[in-house]
Amino acid sequence: MKIIQGIFAALFMISVHIACGQDQRVLSIVADEKSFLENVENMENYEQITLGAGCFWCVEAVFQELKGVKSVVSGYSGGDVKNPSYRAVVSGTTGHAEVVQITFDPEVISLDILLKVFWSTHNPTTLNRQGADVGTQYRSAIFYHNKEQRKLAQESKVEVASELWDNPIVTEITPLGKFYEAEDYHQNYFANNPNQGYCRVVINPKLQKFREQFQAWLK
Repeated sequence: MKIIQGIFAALFMISVHIACGQDQRVLSIVADEKSFLENVENMENYEQITLGAGCFWCVEAVFQELKGVKSVVSGYSGGDVKNPSYRAVVSGTTGHAEVVQITFDPEVISLDILLKVFWSTHNPTTLNRQGADVGTQYRSAIFYHNKEQRKLAQESKVEVASELWDNPIVTEITPLGKFYEAEDYHQNYFANNPNQGYCRVVINPKLQKFREQFQAWLK
């Protein structure tokens, strides 16, 4: 009996160490992102793309883990109201989508790869819905920053998304208007709240699946 108890205790400690290691890796990624944002002097060597794929807590957590991604900022775009609050956006009355604005190094990771991750980690065939999150604020959207990004997004929709999904793709592809950064408590939400219910039930399983599929691209 003591031997069995010892085995279970050892397995428990191993699982704890693994979990802590994952948390520390996420925190390290966040620290690197913070350092980048505080110290970057110009953006000449970087590009940005703004994506909507449901709740921005999930989307942020996924894209932060990719090599070449320097920062992921949660926010709102695509609406008509200036300086919207989270409460206003989730009411569905402002026209905004929850989005993340990704700054990346194109010498390390291409927009094509980012879009492949985008198509693979949310359902672009459900109009104004991702799982239990329902409303126009959760719509699938690509807000491009230039004409080249529009071209790549349209091509990726046909060549990649349509191969991954049987139903028609409903993702909005539109030029970026104004991006409004979300409130501070939304930034790095998964890293800061790993034990929160939504993080454990929704984000963590999504991250595990993403990590398995895109292992070669993880930081």
